[in-house]
Amino acid sequence: MKRYTDKELREQLTHHLKDWSYTKGFIRRDFTFRNFSEAFSFMTSVALLAERADHHPDWSNVYNKVSISLRTHSVGGITQMDVDLAAEIDRVFSEKH
Repeated sequence: MKRYTDKELREQLTHHLKDWSYTKGFIRRDFTFRNFSEAFSFMTSVALLAERADHHPDWSNVYNKVSISLRTHSVGGITQMDVDLAAEIDRVFSEKH
């Protein structure tokens, strides 16, 4: 799988993943919910997406907040797999929020 160049990644973030940022080699986004149950439900949905894609996020949860970071570790950078999963995560968030 091909790693995105800096220019390609900027284009993806500008045009397709506006709420995501690039930090320390990962694309990342924070999500806020009304309570822990909503946050956990969201994480469960994302876990199922990640398992189907065989591409798993680095993430954390504190009460109503979920932070997700994505990177294709096998190529040491951001790939189409990350962009696709981020877009699916955004879709789940918009459905649940």
